[in-house]
Amino acid sequence: MNETLLEGNGSRVPIEILWYHHDLSRHAAEALLLSNGTDGSYLLRNSNEGEGSLALSVRAKDSVKHFHVTRKDNGYSFGFNEYPTLQHFVIHFANQPLLGSDAGTLMVLKSPYPWRVEEPSIYESVRVHTAIQTGRTENDLVPTAPSLGTKEGYLTKQGAFVKNWKQRWFTLNRYELKYFKDKGSEEPIRTVDLKACSAVQFDYSQERVNCFCLVFPERTFYLCAKTGVEADEWIKILRWKLSQISKGR
Repeated sequence: MNETLLEGNGSRVPIEILWYHHDLSRHAAEALLLSNGTDGSYLLRNSNEGEGSLALSVRAKDSVKHFHVTRKDNGYSFGFNEYPTLQHFVIHFANQPLLGSDAGTLMVLKSPYPWRVEEPSIYESVRVHTAIQTGRTENDLVPTAPSLGTKEGYLTKQGAFVKNWKQRWFTLNRYELKYFKDKGSEEPIRTVDLKACSAVQFDYSQERVNCFCLVFPERTFYLCAKTGVEADEWIKILRWKLSQISKGR
């Protein structure tokens, strides 16, 4: 492999590594992989751990794990092992599980996430394909794929007046959070404008678990997800939306 090198934050990376995303942040990497990747999608980026330090971000089902990779004169080191090129590193882990956490999450590198897609600071205009599969390249991008920063799924919502809980189908697109009676409903019960939201945070005041709330001047919405991971994903993407709104003011 011809190692024509790129410079970035002190890290030198082969130009053939089309999934090297330079200064993509940890949070943005999570947003990219969760919104548009699949289980086993991965990308390489610079790490804030110091010069010559890289991070490999890998999607494992509904979460993203991050691993430190260090550039050295004779190749790349990961844990106790060293590899002459990043391609050797990927090939090695594509053939055996990559241990992702103390909880024992196992991941295999399957689908490189290409950097040759539009990735402006405001991710609403990013268009990338939603089904990156092994063997596909950046030339297989689907131009009409959903924009980054969208999310949907069932959440349990507390009523405004009668404090009972009902399952609703939620969709997040741009700065609008809509909820429907169920997934097949055409008209939303309500559309919530996130531009009026002041905070999104975990909520521990309910008897239920995996709950979070959205704080508005006139009302606080209480929502619960099926799992803590799912609740964390909703919170992260909603907080990211609020940060983008704040930057635009």
